[in-house]
Amino acid sequence: MKSKRFTEEQIIAVLKESEAGAKTKELCRRHGVSEATFYNWKAKYAGMTVSEARRLRELEAENSKLKRLLAEAELDKAALKDLLGRRW
Repeated sequence: MKSKRFTEEQIIAVLKESEAGAKTKELCRRHGVSEATFYNWKAKYAGMTVSEARRLRELEAENSKLKRLLAEAELDKAALKDLLGRRW
């Protein structure tokens, strides 16, 4: 997986600068990100504090773990059904 260049704290700081009135093109050039990346950040992190962003990351990690566990359980269930469904 590709490592992130910016932490949630840095992203939120850039968004706060934007809210304070800085121009988007200038911010993107100064921080070395594209405007598309800036708007993606804005869609995801707008109005958040650093603690809320950390909590969001924790919840996303927990959600992916639970999805993986559910997929494994469904595979086990399908295998058992297949095994029990056979006639001996």
